[in-house]
Amino acid sequence: MLRQALILTLLGVLLSSVGGCTYIGRNYDEPQVELTGVELIRARLWSQDFVLQFRVQNPNDHALPIRSLAYTVYLNDLLLSQGTAGLHASVPAHGQRSFAVPVQTNLWRYVKDVGRMLEDPDQPISYRLRGLIKTGWLFGRSVHFSRQGQFVPGAYIPGVMK
Repeated sequence: MLRQALILTLLGVLLSSVGGCTYIGRNYDEPQVELTGVELIRARLWSQDFVLQFRVQNPNDHALPIRSLAYTVYLNDLLLSQGTAGLHASVPAHGQRSFAVPVQTNLWRYVKDVGRMLEDPDQPISYRLRGLIKTGWLFGRSVHFSRQGQFVPGAYIPGVMK
């Protein structure tokens, strides 16, 4: 008798939580993820330290917990960096929040390719960023994002006049 009551209670909890997930899913808009900046912290022969600045905009009526951000960054077709950062933060309802993600690269293996890219500092270099943000604490969602564009290296190299 006690076992049946326990099973019925457990079944009731499971069914009500599934209904709650369906309800939440109806009022959910995808957050917008933007790369807002790249800052070179330190450049050494064997490694380079950067900070990627991201902004997450939450269009929903409820706060959006962020667990982690996975990213992959390419310059032209060269894999510059990839990794995952644990964020454990919350974006307020109808608000936004910025995140700084430290990144370490090793361009030594690509020194010839990068050297060719920088031969003409006025020649644009393509970049591509792909990523995934994990939201929620228990029943979260995965938000994919992708950005691409170009930059002119001469604008960022000291001593190169424009």
